[in-house]
Amino acid sequence: MEGGGGLSLSSENCLYRECLRNHAASLGSYATDGCGEFTLDDMSPGGGSLQCAACGCHRNFHRKVTYPPTTSHVREPTSETTGDLMDYSGGGGGEGERSTIGSKKRFRTKFTAEQKEKMLGFAEKLGWKLVRKDLDEEIERFCKSVGVSRQVFKVWMHNHKNSNSLSNSSTANASSLTQ
Repeated sequence: MEGGGGLSLSSENCLYRECLRNHAASLGSYATDGCGEFTLDDMSPGGGSLQCAACGCHRNFHRKVTYPPTTSHVREPTSETTGDLMDYSGGGGGEGERSTIGSKKRFRTKFTAEQKEKMLGFAEKLGWKLVRKDLDEEIERFCKSVGVSRQVFKVWMHNHKNSNSLSNSSTANASSLTQ
């Protein structure tokens, strides 16, 4: 790597805003110091320190705001930086409070009852394993007939093998105990 003092090119496209360090964590509460923006402490010994001159916290405690790379010298704030201020009212874990800008939600496969029934029967026939190479063509044919890819079927089997095999064995054990 060539010079640059340890700072990457991507650090030119980001700012560090308010300090998020919880100073009351040991008390089981939440309190910040009110520092509004990271300011590099040039006076600290070592020169390469990433301590904030305003609050004394490390740079990692400050909220990072990234800007897209531009060719001009003027930085245009993205929708992330012009959004609402952070809510410090506490509570946490609230649904829908977080901004979904820039995040992509993973597609979730929905199965019909008929597909589930067929996959359950075929998985039991295979012994809940797809490792047999001699059955590759049969597995591919089954997946096409059900309308799912081999990978989706493999993940479904992995997610359901314990619950279905345990429920079958527990009912068998329960019936044998009552006889």
